[in-house]
Formats: sequence, structure tokens, C-alpha cells
Amino acid sequence: MELADVTIAQLRYLLASRDEESWKVAAASCGVSPSAFSQGIAQLERKLDLDLIDRSGRQRSLTAAGYAAATHAELVLAQMRELSRWASEVREGEAGLLVVGMIDTAAVHHFGDALVAFRRRYPEIELRLIVQPSASLTELLLRSEVDLIVAVEVAPMQNVQSVPLVREPMYVYAPPGTDIGAEATWGPWVTFPQASRSRALAGAELQRRGVDFTVVAESSQPAVLREMVQLGMGWTVLSSVDAEREPHALRRAHPNAVTERVLSMSHRSDRTPSPALSRLIDALRVEAS
Repeated sequence: MELADVTIAQLRYLLASRDEESWKVAAASCGVSPSAFSQGIAQLERKLDLDLIDRSGRQRSLTAAGYAAATHAELVLAQMRELSRWASEVREGEAGLLVVGMIDTAAVHHFGDALVAFRRRYPEIELRLIVQPSASLTELLLRSEVDLIVAVEVAPMQNVQSVPLVREPMYVYAPPGTDIGAEATWGPWVTFPQASRSRALAGAELQRRGVDFTVVAESSQPAVLREMVQLGMGWTVLSSVDAEREPHALRRAHPNAVTERVLSMSHRSDRTPSPALSRLIDALRVEAS
């Protein structure tokens, strides 16, 4: 079968038409005019001999074939990014760019010193840090937009190698001055957003114990949750490194942990780590040991 002669730009246009709210915004996100964007999509349709865009309504949207093609486009672009990364490493040896994703607790409390030391030891390596929730970091890793992540552990994924680094007991914290009663009286709760893995772990265990896990406020930042508890807005479940740091340290409502989360280091297993990435993996393992 002869390969379709499509361009990287056309594949990016297709993804933008899927992900952005309007044709105009999609064109702007690709740095081209709406007319050039439209021409690029039309050229892609001709080369694939498929109708990718439904133009029957006022708003353009992808057809079923368009959505399927966009999924393939994501894979192609991920492989092109990997090709560019590999070529850069061949040219530069152990120098180059490393993009690392971490949840805030990992970046600030567990591996901040290791990252600073790594930068000082290897100034020829450009190390960029992205701090986001675990689910977002996992998506970045699957799209090959980061080289490595440290996030809350999930089930095994295809083409991803994960190694546990840190086990964090999670404790219950109540507002100052709260009369701590039976578990059934605990709450209401301030916690991470609904997609958070830490929230899922805590909520499942509390509900198993018969606790009403009614959430009244959300934040992806542990420091904000800690302040909410200090202000009396609700109870929370956090790791001790997030909750018990001065100033404004919280006190545990119960001495025993309610659950535990594991912070794991993950990278793609379908490619050989660069020399720079291998050095960083070793540094994080040493820091966690």
C-alpha cells in the first residue's frame, strides 16, 4: 500500500480542529490564518481520500473518520518528537533537553534538592520541570511530551516502565479547635479535584469506614488545602510532608494513617533512555533510597 503524502503541519491542523473550540482558535493555535488552516485540512482530506470534517452545520466538527484519523495523527506526531529527540542526542552526546514532570509534593518536598544538584553537576543538560497533577502528567508521558514523570502510582500501562520511589502515609486533619469525635462525625471535606488519584484513595477508604465524604471545596495544591483547613472550611486528607510543615502546620485528627499513596517514577519503555535521562533516573533513585 502506498503511503499518503501528508505533512506534519496537516496532522497538527487535524488535532487542533478536534481539540479547539472553534476553527478560528484552532488556526491561531497552529500559527496560521483560518484560510490557510482550511486549505491544509482540505489537502489532508484529498490525500487520505476521506471526509474528515462535517461542514453541514454552522460549526465545523470532525466526522467519525476524522476522529479516528486524529488518533493516528497523535501517534505519528509522538514518534516524530521521539525521532527529533533521538537525533538531538546523537548530535549532542550527553547534552540536550530533559523534560521532567512531577506532582508538587515530589518537586518541592522529595526531589527538589536532587533536581538542583543535577543541574549543577550537569550544566550541559537543559532540565525543564513541569508541575501538574498525576493524571495530567501521565497524559503528557503517553504523548511523549515529557521524558519522565514522578506521580501517584496507577495500574501498569503499555509501553510505560514504573518504579516506586516514595511511600507516603496519608492522615486526616481537622480545623484547629475541632472536637474530634467518632469517624462517622468527621467532615465535611476539602480535597483534591475529582480526577485526583490521592482523592480517590482517601475517599474510598473513608467511605469504607462509614465516613460521609461530602466535599465542599477543591484545590489541586496541598498548600491551599492546608490553609482551607486552618480557616475552618473543612477536614482533609494529606501526607504529613504537605500538612505538617511550618508555618500553619496542621495536627492529625487521628494518629494512624487512613491510607497510603505511592509516588512512582515512570518513563517510556518502548525507547532506550538517553544518557542524560539515565543519569537523572539514577539520581532520583539515590535520593529516594
